[in-house]
Amino acid sequence: MSSAKARHALRLSARVSAELLLVFVMLAVSLWLLGRMWSVVWPLVVGLLLTTLTWPAARFLRRRGWPPALAASIVTVVFLLVAAGVVALIAVPVASQSGELTDGVVEGIQKLREWAAGPPLNIGDAQINKAFDTAVARAQEGVGSMVGTVVTGVSTVVSGVVTAVLALFLMFFFLKDGPKFLPWLSRQLPGRFATDVPVVFARGWATLGSFVRSQAAVGLLDAVLIGLGLWILGVPLVLPLAVLTFVSAFVPIIGALFAGFVAVLIALVSNGPTDALVVLAIIVVVQQLEGNVFQPMIQSRGLGLHAAVVLLAVTLGGNLAGIVGSLLAVPVAALIAVVWNYVREQLSEPPREPDGTDEPDTTAPVPS
Repeated sequence: MSSAKARHALRLSARVSAELLLVFVMLAVSLWLLGRMWSVVWPLVVGLLLTTLTWPAARFLRRRGWPPALAASIVTVVFLLVAAGVVALIAVPVASQSGELTDGVVEGIQKLREWAAGPPLNIGDAQINKAFDTAVARAQEGVGSMVGTVVTGVSTVVSGVVTAVLALFLMFFFLKDGPKFLPWLSRQLPGRFATDVPVVFARGWATLGSFVRSQAAVGLLDAVLIGLGLWILGVPLVLPLAVLTFVSAFVPIIGALFAGFVAVLIALVSNGPTDALVVLAIIVVVQQLEGNVFQPMIQSRGLGLHAAVVLLAVTLGGNLAGIVGSLLAVPVAALIAVVWNYVREQLSEPPREPDGTDEPDTTAPVPS
């Protein structure tokens, strides 16, 4: 074993380790700063995602000669009307049948008590009332924490409203002045950064558009499949439930759980436990197909990522940052891939053109 080669290998390993350590420290500092500025970053991210969804309509109007401000205003107003219509489509039918749903829930609870009172449980009314009194007592003891939870929930709702308003304003300005951003950025950057950074931004913008379109395709697929299952079973409120399923596709994990819970609950109180179990099975099958087949395939095609990378990114994002991490994991991974591909293109050596001097003459006879 050569001592010189061993020392060289150790020094190289130490240098690479030190460089990687500096990179990880820089990433940790960047993530810390990102967390400190999250109240500004999150509305910016939501505004960008909304802009990718509405930009095709604004671009269509601008190409037809509409002024940028007018096109952005029209698209923003139409987006608000569509969002309000979706909310009304979900809320109005549910509110009109709220009495029927309430009666069905009460009837379902009564049937559950009757079932618990019979074999094999044989739980009497006295035991049920005692358990209910115990639950009430514990709820009264924990009223302080309940008030704190309510206050936290109210603050979360207020924060969500503020984020939505800021995101809408940012979406309007992005639609209005977005095409001016890259030329302005090129003028502010020195050297080859004036060329490289705008190119990376343009590719990243196309990637975000692919992400939003793929999410919309997955949500539409879920809504159609689950809506067909509900319609075949005769469950009421099929259209609102399908719309709720489509909208919830943009909010990973919680959105699917909430939409599935509402569909199963309505099937339970309207059609009975058998159809509710069938609806639950349909939702589980569709969600499994979405998470393991449809979503990785669609996103891998639109974002240039392998299906396994999409699955790993969603898992890692959920473990690191919960719901928000799951939502942003795939676009962040795609943006990292965009940057990496561009850097690799710039660092790769151009292919060497053959000059004919290094090629052996295969036509000449080989001496024996």
